Amino acid sequence: QVQLVESGGGLVQAGGSLRLSCATSGFTFSGYAMAWFRQALGKEREFVAAITWGSTRTSHATSVKGRFTISRDNAKNTVYLQMNSLKPEDTAAYYCAVGSYSNDERSYSSWGQGTQVTVSS
Repeated sequence: QVQLVESGGGLVQAGGSLRLSCATSGFTFSGYAMAWFRQALGKEREFVAAITWGSTRTSHATSVKGRFTISRDNAKNTVYLQMNSLKPEDTAAYYCAVGSYSNDERSYSSWGQGTQVTVSS
């Protein structure tokens, strides 16, 4: 059974940092791309970042480029999202997903339950 469990969310002031983690099980982690998406209240889910199975390629949304960094540890079956210089507009529920390398959510087949990030001004 595929499981993805996000952690690391919370309340932070603007300009602060958080590191999200997504621990996985039930599939061959090193064989798949991973991604982070987010969904703010009342808005559609949007792409944040993706990483290939071997970390050879990464992609970040324009809105987070230079502030967020996706990474993975295949030995720990975990993907991370380092978030720096956080802004109030980054407030959202953040989800990790497993699938094929893409910024399209339709490329990802399994999702975590999400972790809330709230950035105060």
